[in-house]
Amino acid sequence: MTKRVLMLIALALLASTVMMAQTPESAAAAGSKQWLWISAGFSMAIASSLCGLAQGKAIASAVEGMARNPGAAKSIQLAMLIGLAFIESLSLYTLLVVFVFMK
Repeated sequence: MTKRVLMLIALALLASTVMMAQTPESAAAAGSKQWLWISAGFSMAIASSLCGLAQGKAIASAVEGMARNPGAAKSIQLAMLIGLAFIESLSLYTLLVVFVFMK
């Protein structure tokens, strides 16, 4: 239950970059860009911290699995590396979205 709530909060905060972004034409002149920078910073901070937590949990579980069954270490290591690549892609996609909306 708590994982779903945290995931919904993370998605809502990541979507705030899109929802709160203003175009220069519709914004008041001086302070319009600051909210875009702030929401971009928050979305990258949240994505990076969640990626760090997920990668730490994945590595801890893989090391524990290798310690319990040393014969399967190669297959566990391969699955861990593929999983880490997918986890890291979350922060890269967030960075891509931030760059797209920052122009």
